[in-house]
Amino acid sequence: MGWEFNIGARLHRRLLDQELNVKASRKYEPDELIASHKLLKRLLDTPDAFLTHLRQMAGELILSFTYGIDVLPSDDPYITLAEEALHTLVSAAIPGKYLVDTFPILKHIPIWFPGAGFKRQAREWRKLARSMLELPFLETKRQMESGIARSSFTADRLNGLKDTNSAYQEDHIKSTAATMYLGGADTTVSTLGTFILAMLANPEAQKKAQAEIDGVTAGETLPTFADRDSLPYVSAIVKEVLRWKNVTPFGAPRLLTVEDEYRGYRLPARSLIIGSTWSILHDPIIYPDPHTFKPERFLLNGKLNPAIRDPEAAFGFGRRKCPGRHMATSSTWITIASVLATFDINKAVDADTGRVIEPTYAYFQGVVNMPLPFKCSIKPRSTQAVTLVKGAAASSQ
Repeated sequence: MGWEFNIGARLHRRLLDQELNVKASRKYEPDELIASHKLLKRLLDTPDAFLTHLRQMAGELILSFTYGIDVLPSDDPYITLAEEALHTLVSAAIPGKYLVDTFPILKHIPIWFPGAGFKRQAREWRKLARSMLELPFLETKRQMESGIARSSFTADRLNGLKDTNSAYQEDHIKSTAATMYLGGADTTVSTLGTFILAMLANPEAQKKAQAEIDGVTAGETLPTFADRDSLPYVSAIVKEVLRWKNVTPFGAPRLLTVEDEYRGYRLPARSLIIGSTWSILHDPIIYPDPHTFKPERFLLNGKLNPAIRDPEAAFGFGRRKCPGRHMATSSTWITIASVLATFDINKAVDADTGRVIEPTYAYFQGVVNMPLPFKCSIKPRSTQAVTLVKGAAASSQ
């Protein structure tokens, strides 16, 4: 399907770790703050399109720091391309979905052969993957040649190729940039969509978080990253969102290099092992009552409890843990804090019957769990909140 650039090779991983480690990723906090403020303005203007706004914010942020590309306010071709390409990947990468996953010898049959429909489908889907790899990269190079490119991962790394001691080549940079683009688009939308569902299901949690935020800002300013230590309940909500309906239900497949045993099961060498992230994050021993949304599980005496296991398994485990996890967590935190500071999230009400519309809490289940479209009511908490949102949006232009 053309996704071989996302193989996590050593040089690619090193580039990602250099750019997105816990210290380096802090340089993106100003961009994350601006993106969250733009989201607030969109929610104020057209709240019913909240899922579209979440996707716009995610694409805007990723394309900005990865390629230095400014996206269109709506119907941006790069965001649309990412959505279409990722939909094919999320659908096709479910282990065992295709017979060729179980019988790899089938990959050698001719494309015209009966039963080779998976090959014909992959050939079409490959066009989207290759476009996602090439088009934004070429745009950054065009801007560099024109002298108008701003600082971004791609532009900075390409400039670094002038160093004769560089271990990287242009293809390494292109593949790594596309992997960053791939890794943050759908996952961010899924996480923030789950946050909204969690607030619909748990209005008391929303009220507690808003009271905590008001105690810090007095409703006179929007939250910033400087407030993070003062908002432990908001941080607990972020952790519980990542755990409750985790984005990726299973980890990347691993190949055993030696024979092993697990709970009495013999696992021969060269067995393919797929870890259940969902089971790890819903272990009733570690997280009692695991299917209930309870931010309090991460707190003790009003502070984050270090004795409770952090839901970092949401980002995978081992050497292939998501290198963008630090940035993902910080952008999620500031977005959730900003939305809670300014909006009330409630269940929608049918205009004709006056009945509350109960969300289904249904997800598209694939490599990435994505909330299916649902309705809700997102309204400003006060006139002061409206003023804050408009002011922040104006300063973000």
